[in-house]
Amino acid sequence: MASPGTWADEEDLDVEEALALVKENPGHPHGRPGPPHGGPGPSHGDHGHAADHATTGGRQGASNGPAESHEPSDSPKSQHHATPWPEARDAAERAARSAARAARRTPVSVPLDAALGLTLAAPLTALTDLPSFDTSAMDGWAVAGPGPWAVRDEGVLAGHAEAAPLTDGEAARIATGARVPPDTTAVLRTEHGRTDDRDRLHPTREVVHGQDIRPRGQECRSGDQLLPVGTLATPPVLGLAAAAGYDTLTTVPRPRVDVLVLGDELLTGGLPHDGLIRDALGPMLPHWLRALGAEVRTVRRIGDDAEALEQAVTTCDADLIVTTGGTAAGPVDHVHPILRRIGADLLVDGVKVRPGHPMLLARLKDDQHLVGLPGNPLAAVSGLRTLAEPLLRTLAARPAPERYTLPLRDAVHGHPYDTRLVPVVLREDGAAPLHYNGPAMLRGIAAADALAVVPPGGARSGQEAELLDLPWATAGIGVCFT
Repeated sequence: MASPGTWADEEDLDVEEALALVKENPGHPHGRPGPPHGGPGPSHGDHGHAADHATTGGRQGASNGPAESHEPSDSPKSQHHATPWPEARDAAERAARSAARAARRTPVSVPLDAALGLTLAAPLTALTDLPSFDTSAMDGWAVAGPGPWAVRDEGVLAGHAEAAPLTDGEAARIATGARVPPDTTAVLRTEHGRTDDRDRLHPTREVVHGQDIRPRGQECRSGDQLLPVGTLATPPVLGLAAAAGYDTLTTVPRPRVDVLVLGDELLTGGLPHDGLIRDALGPMLPHWLRALGAEVRTVRRIGDDAEALEQAVTTCDADLIVTTGGTAAGPVDHVHPILRRIGADLLVDGVKVRPGHPMLLARLKDDQHLVGLPGNPLAAVSGLRTLAEPLLRTLAARPAPERYTLPLRDAVHGHPYDTRLVPVVLREDGAAPLHYNGPAMLRGIAAADALAVVPPGGARSGQEAELLDLPWATAGIGVCFT
């Protein structure tokens, strides 16, 4: 079983192509165990496609409302315009590559403390030898020649000026990381030496020339390439860059995203009342998009105002606009009519996936796209993983995670025609499907480590299923982090 989050050979060309389009700078299997309330198995009432049939494109958390298409969800006629799930993801990647060619964004110089998750747009080349001088690898004594040794009164500490050279038969106390005095033969560890009643140092085991000394340039020489273009800036990468003398990194800029939250029924605080419900997507989407590598500039609440929505879309200069709701055919579902009016190119209009069937992807300009997410919360998550993730990943020149599978611990009902994305927790022996996986529910995904890709027709217990990791579920299987 392959682990996710690694470079996939077949994807390397895509990443390199995206990076090549950036102008030169002129100057787990994984997851924590699920909490006790997240039991395996499909939610009640989620038999086949019935639960998804109630999904709406325009309302958050609605249990009833306009269907995801004009036809019943299992009607062959309703399937003709929807894009199969794998093809929809491919379309999002192609759109991003096209946008990268059109935009040719200039790399940005970013301080180390702001570079986490960005992709290197220039190689990380050693600015100095590492280490830049011979250093002690241990606390003990720097010694010269064979023992026993007379010990100097002055010790050698890290960060201090170079000590005077040692002569044969001489030793000096030394700390880990300190520069060894010239003519040092070896470093004798504290536990491997003893002093006699005349304060002379004796070894308690054989001393090998050069032992416990990190010689200059042991890790790299000045000018060596430490990491290539396309490397993701992880915490160890930032540490290596700092050790090599970098204060900033040259990176691919984050894709800029604006979020437009639609729906007059949404509250931003308090309890639901009088037909009004809390907005779940406004608080959730920005953080999820940032985890996917985006710079989220704004979250605007538009309501069901078609004029305000059109104004927001046509005046936005973000790389990606994400809308929530309004993608179906209800009386206040304004996304499709507005896209037609402004002459947008509809690349994906509905996807054969549940939940989230009425998601869409449109090209507004050569270098600007819109992802329309359904209004139901879990359906919106499906849209994020299907369309927004591959688009943002490609724009940010991030490597594609390698596909991996695990056996399902329980059978999962399937849709007759469409892929299903089902929240699961990861265990040593497989992936356990969670309850509360209806399109309007977040309870299942909140306890999940991943989404299982269930093919049309469903999956039996023990069947291998592809898994889509959630950005924050990165601990090893069986490891619980708090």
